[in-house]
Amino acid sequence: MYQNNIGVLLTNIGTPDSPTPSAVRRYLKEFLTDSRVVEIPQFIWFPILYGLILPFRAKKSAKLYQKIWTEEGSPLLCLSQKLSDTLAKQLQIPVALGMHYGKPSIASAMDELKKKNVEKILILPLYPQYSATTTASTFDFVARALKKWRVIPEIRTIKDYADHPLYIKALAESIRSAHKSQRILFSFHGIPRRFIEAGDIYKQRCETTIALLAKELSLNTNQYSLTFQSRLGKAEWLTPYTDQTLRTLPQQDITDIQVICPGFAVDCLETLEEMAIKGKQQFFDHGGKLFQYIPALNDSHDHIELLSELIKKNIANW
Repeated sequence: MYQNNIGVLLTNIGTPDSPTPSAVRRYLKEFLTDSRVVEIPQFIWFPILYGLILPFRAKKSAKLYQKIWTEEGSPLLCLSQKLSDTLAKQLQIPVALGMHYGKPSIASAMDELKKKNVEKILILPLYPQYSATTTASTFDFVARALKKWRVIPEIRTIKDYADHPLYIKALAESIRSAHKSQRILFSFHGIPRRFIEAGDIYKQRCETTIALLAKELSLNTNQYSLTFQSRLGKAEWLTPYTDQTLRTLPQQDITDIQVICPGFAVDCLETLEEMAIKGKQQFFDHGGKLFQYIPALNDSHDHIELLSELIKKNIANW
């Protein structure tokens, strides 16, 4: 169907190799030393990271990973790999999966494409809403890997797909398939507010997605909330915060909710533990009665259709 010299690099954030403190520490070290993620001078940040965060957070996070780990391994890795394999089979072109942090690395995924004599690479980050912390970081890793290539391939990139009709349709169908509730909570991963003030368009892209989704579902403003989760440290992050919202909704006589995390392409620690387990408990502890977590798009037919269309559109006439 396509030229045999075209390949796709599918990227995601990454995961520890195992739910153990040592593996989680290695993962967190990679993650929290990325200057796209933490924009603090190293001489200030590194003593905090190595002296306070890694020694304690690794043990705590390992216990959380243990709650969601499966016989196959990390949900994020397994689901991302299923997407990669299905897309390769359906499109009949090489598709390699690379992670920002952990394994398989972006560099190893690109080497995999190189061994298949790929001369043109389409980069598809699994981040529906653009942010420098995720999407731009992908391209940093790609550029770093290409430093070792003698012959540089042609590169095309997909910036994001926050407003793609098939993405909106897929999210809408997943919500329609769930029971109706008093309120739908759309929870996105947060980033520090100062990143937005510096020019990151992430918040705008999240709002675009929800505006289109609300229109698709004919929701009025009293039927849904947009919130942000997973903050770290004492600095102000994007608000409203998901955890605080879960505590206050029952005080407004909203005790039956659906929760969906549209910014996560596949389920992971932040959705399966932070939302489906901890978030549910927070809601119940403050008077909530019904809590339904709607899974990420994962390896669903609608998700495959969306990603396939993105790839086909971007490699057309290449």
